Amino acid sequence: MKKVYSLVNISKAKDQEAVQSIRIKQIQFTDQKQDFNKHTSTTGRRSLSHSISQSSTDSYGSVGSDSSEDESSPRDKPQRTSKGLSDFCIKNIKQAEFGRREIIIAQQEMPALMVLRKGVSGEKPLAGAKVLGCTHITAQTAVLIETLSVLGAQCRWAACNIFSTQNTVAAALAEGGTPVFAWRGESEEDFWWCIDRCVGAETWQPNMILDDGGDLTHWIYKKHPSLFKNIKGIVEESVTGIYRLYQMSKAGRLCVPAINVNDSVTKQKFDNLYCCKESILDGLKRTTDVMLGGKQAVVCGYGEVGKGCCAALKALGTVVYVTEVDPICALQACMDGFRVIKLSEVARQVDMVITCTGNKNVVGREHLDRMKDGCILCNMGHSSTEIDLVSLRTAELRWERVRPQVDHVIWPDGKRIVLLAEGRLLNLSCSTVPSFVLSITATTQALALIELYSAPEGRYKQDVYLLPKKMDEYVASLHLPTFDAHLSEVTDDQAKYLGISKHGPFKPNYYR
Repeated sequence: MKKVYSLVNISKAKDQEAVQSIRIKQIQFTDQKQDFNKHTSTTGRRSLSHSISQSSTDSYGSVGSDSSEDESSPRDKPQRTSKGLSDFCIKNIKQAEFGRREIIIAQQEMPALMVLRKGVSGEKPLAGAKVLGCTHITAQTAVLIETLSVLGAQCRWAACNIFSTQNTVAAALAEGGTPVFAWRGESEEDFWWCIDRCVGAETWQPNMILDDGGDLTHWIYKKHPSLFKNIKGIVEESVTGIYRLYQMSKAGRLCVPAINVNDSVTKQKFDNLYCCKESILDGLKRTTDVMLGGKQAVVCGYGEVGKGCCAALKALGTVVYVTEVDPICALQACMDGFRVIKLSEVARQVDMVITCTGNKNVVGREHLDRMKDGCILCNMGHSSTEIDLVSLRTAELRWERVRPQVDHVIWPDGKRIVLLAEGRLLNLSCSTVPSFVLSITATTQALALIELYSAPEGRYKQDVYLLPKKMDEYVASLHLPTFDAHLSEVTDDQAKYLGISKHGPFKPNYYR
């Protein structure tokens, strides 16, 4: 007699086997979990917690919170390098080895500075130069500082931003013999103390200044004006610092020549545009985990920084509005497909407000009161003055720290604004920036220092100067081999037709 098998019964049997199998696996997993919990004693759990915390800090890189470090002020703990040097003030000299690795990585993406080291190091064009620097202290800046040293300069350095210092890099510089006075998370008082220690007026006489924002220049003018007798020139790279220099020049208070790196073509068309285009997204993602597609953002300012931010946000599907005071920039924004409005018109509806103007109080309390719950507020300009932070530090508003560089400012009705980096420069405070683009700016700064230091007396007056276009083109040419780019050559006939040298410059000095 044939056995008759029911497909239904077979199916049920298989389902029961599958369920039984799942149950067995669950029991096994539970047993394993219990075994794991047995192994992680109180000491073990503490060790695991430390491991997770440490890995989070490490994954955030040098731009993250140094929560694992001693919270005491570096001003209270004297340190020495392996060679016994103590003329520095940083977070932890023991991190020097990690900082050196960061610098080596950056060097690979900064080809022009490496060429400069090999090409003119034998001549030592900065021999005798004593350079005071106040910039962001990052791996990229470290490559510039050490290039200046190879070219013969002595350097002392402080930070131009209280949040942008990479502590490991500062340690590597100090270990290498460069006096550095900076650490991540300085207070306002620490910031000026570091600059004053860097100046070292009683023990060290500088003859060159490399500034980013004008704070170092301002401090010397205010506290140590006699130092300007020995200073040959100032190199300034930010729009904020340039405004200050032009104001000093107009008032007749500029004591030495200055070179405006910010308005050089290599800074405007590369650093300001491409650096911000790539780093704005990195900063927003790291701090807020926000999805940008479909969100509404207003970008205040459509200079090169604003253009980069708008392009990046638009590429991810963000609806972007622009505010502008300059009709030329406003027209550019319109023709690039952005609607130009006043901030007050869209403050209630946008999800993000990003300032890129270099001005002060661009976002005032009247705008802040209108913003919706959860609106993200950040700054991509150099100075923290673009957002009226004073109006937010009042009794009726409560500040709540959410994570490093992220604060909730809470209104009495429960509305929250998400403020990033306390209104300071977002990308260098909360993320990283592309080394290759910074190589272009850093090379321009190095050449500007060489030009001012080696110029014969009388070439430059007490005024602000732009770099000659030939120098811009030289900096650009040093970076082309990275892309295996091959320039075409102008024939003698073509050069005569255009009225230029066949070797350049190919643009007039007024070209920007």
